[in-house]
Amino acid sequence: MLCPFCRSEDSRVVDSRSGQDGTLIRRRRECTTCNRRFTTSETSILMIIKRSGATEPFSREKVISGVSKACQGRPVNDDDLALLAQRVEETLRSDGQAEVEAQEVGMAILAPLRELDQIAYLRFASVYRSFSTLEDFEGEIALLRAAPSNTANSQAVANDLKSETSSSNSNNARKSLVN
Repeated sequence: MLCPFCRSEDSRVVDSRSGQDGTLIRRRRECTTCNRRFTTSETSILMIIKRSGATEPFSREKVISGVSKACQGRPVNDDDLALLAQRVEETLRSDGQAEVEAQEVGMAILAPLRELDQIAYLRFASVYRSFSTLEDFEGEIALLRAAPSNTANSQAVANDLKSETSSSNSNNARKSLVN
């Protein structure tokens, strides 16, 4: 680290403190040549490897943007989404790798989203896992129902899906009558 005062390359760390959820380290340094002190900030960057092979820094905002689409019309607020994005980042960083596949980001989103809102989870999972048949949805709903701690939420999921399906079926029936 170059001293900003004398440009000497030799300094020693006097104090270190973490900040910003542990993603930033502030170090107080002292130059061994001029004995002046200065502060440095160090951050670790989590890089995401996209399907195309390109890499970009992890962005909580991108996680929030993607998940918020699945949460439209659901009782999920911005604070819930911010906490979800933080949990996703913590999960990805816990592996200790500097680069993570984009696929792993999606998988890291699924568990906290399932706890937050099961309908939003189904919406996100249906796109992320490319559900193509009704059986895909039924299988995922069966898994949600099998989770012991979510029996009340599973019933709510089933009721919401029934109402969405019945309104969709009645809309399709009206369209066929018009045609």
